[in-house]
This record gives sequence, structure tokens and C-alpha cells, in this order.
Amino acid sequence: MSQSDLFLEDLARAPNTWAWGVGVDSTAGIIEMHARGETIDMVLTADMPERQETFKFRELFMKWMREREIPCEIVSYQPKRFKDFPPYYNLLTNCLTNGTLPSIAFGFSSCSSKWKAGPQDAWMANWSVAQQAWNQGMKVVKNIGYDAGGRDSQRYAHAEGYQDDRYDYRYPLREYGWTRKECEERIVEELGFSPPKSSCFFCTASKPAEIDLLTPTELRLIVLLEARAAPRLRNVEGLWRKSTKGMRGAVAKPGSMTEYIRQKSLLPAEQIDQIVKECPTALITWQEIQANVPIEERPELQIWVDFFDRHAGSFYAEGARELYGTHGYEMLCDRLSELQRKAA
Repeated sequence: MSQSDLFLEDLARAPNTWAWGVGVDSTAGIIEMHARGETIDMVLTADMPERQETFKFRELFMKWMREREIPCEIVSYQPKRFKDFPPYYNLLTNCLTNGTLPSIAFGFSSCSSKWKAGPQDAWMANWSVAQQAWNQGMKVVKNIGYDAGGRDSQRYAHAEGYQDDRYDYRYPLREYGWTRKECEERIVEELGFSPPKSSCFFCTASKPAEIDLLTPTELRLIVLLEARAAPRLRNVEGLWRKSTKGMRGAVAKPGSMTEYIRQKSLLPAEQIDQIVKECPTALITWQEIQANVPIEERPELQIWVDFFDRHAGSFYAEGARELYGTHGYEMLCDRLSELQRKAA
């Protein structure tokens, strides 16, 4: 039965969906399920601040799915309360708004529930096909990319037996008996290459060698993220939490990714200094200006982030007056000048 047949008055089967993490396992699962002739009715992936190479792969594989008439959508977190801030729609802009780091940097669980599972479930709740299935007493099948390897077997053991009123959870890779190795081989067989690692470019779990490969844009945003959060940090140094000395097989690294970027000269030292000294103040000033704008007209924080990236953290650049407004720009210049006087 084709995906379009689901829109009949009465569904003949439960909708078959995938939670796609843009990584190896779920990508291989989608490829193999399609090859085995199973209809996939929807693939959902959350909009996360991933590495640029991951965004490129996401675009490529979504094209692959659409060519095979596999419906796919990118979903994002929808804020409900803006308070006095511009709205944000992903983990990066959330942290910049609130002057904090991701929860994993403080030793808590991963960010998946709020930023991945939550937006997918919210989108599904408004999908007419899912609503129709639920009205008929069916559950939507949600395919999860846990493979048969040791690490995912632990995750599966934790999730096994979980009951949900709306979803049946299925783990196709475990049905196939595939470990990550078989998943990588299947993707290479289909696409000619394996996808890059899927994770936020500023993830606490990132290894130093992975930071070495980031773009200047991503590196500058890491510096900004840590500088914005710095006044509130008490028990952690930065995104890597605590410094490690490299004993017992661990890789030596500082607790702050900014310090690592400085040590390895991944960005010019003067640019790092400028971002640390000026940009948190510039962001707070812009937030204060937007707090006076009616919520329905308030620009989202990503506009400020785009300007920051385009001008490498300089707020004396062309367009800053337009971004802040004449009064706001003058207020910003006064605040930055005061910072420079105090530093002199």
C-alpha cells in the first residue's frame, strides 16, 4: 500500500515513521527498510546546531528520500514563552539567550528529549494521518535506529518494554542483526560514502580532534557561547567541564573549548579576545532593545547570530546601525567604549 493510500477514510494499517538522527544507524535503517519493500510514511528529523558537513549530508539524503517518494520533514523546537527575550528555536540560541551551556556540560542527561523527541512528537500530534490512526484505535509505528552493537544494546535494554498510548516503538537494525559496521557498509553500498558524525558542533562529548576540524564560523560560536555563559559558571570551566591531564588513556584538554581553540591557534588570538570582551555585551544590548518590541513583531535571535557570523564578531561593521536601530547602536557603542576604558 502506498503512502497516499493512508489518506483514505479508514486506514488499513498503522503509519510507519522514522525518527532520523542524520547519523549512520538511522540512515542505514531507512535505506534498508526501503530496499526491503516496506513503505515509510514519514521521516522526521530535528533541526539541531550540527556541523556544516552534517547539514550538507542532511540535504543530500533528503533529496535521496524524495526521489524515492519517502516523505521527510525537518522539525524544530517551538518556544511557548518569550518573556523579555527574542524567540529561539534551537539549542544554540537557547543557550545564548539564557547565558548558559547545554545541560550535558553540567553533568545532566543529553539534550535529546527537549530538542529532538519533543519537536518530533509535537509535529506528529498535528499530522492528519497520525490523528486518523489514533482515532481508529491504532498506534503510529516509530522506528528507532538502535543497532545490535554493545552500546546501543544497553540503550535498547533501558527502553525495552516502554509503553506509549500513541506509539509502537520498533528497532529494525536489531531485527536485521546489524552492528554499526554493517550500517556503514550498507550506506557506502548505496551512496558511495558514509555520513559524518551527527552531533552539535559544541557538544561536550566532542573530542579535541573533532574541534580541530570545525569551521571558523563554528569556532567563533563556541567562543561566544562560553563567553556568554561565563558569568554564571561556578563548578565547570566551560563546555568540556573540567580540565583533564591525559592520564590513563584520556586525552589532555582544558575544561574550556575556548582555551583549547586559543592553545591550538584555531582562531587568531585577537579575534578570540574581541569576542570574549565585546560580544556578550553586544548580545545583551540587542536583547534589551528587542524586549520593547511587541512579541508578534519581535525578530528571532538567529538574526543577531547571523550578523555576528557575517562580520566575525565585529559590531562596528556596516549594517550594525540598522540591526540595532540608531538609538540602540549609540547605546551599544557607549557600552563597548566603557569596556575598553576599563580594560585599558
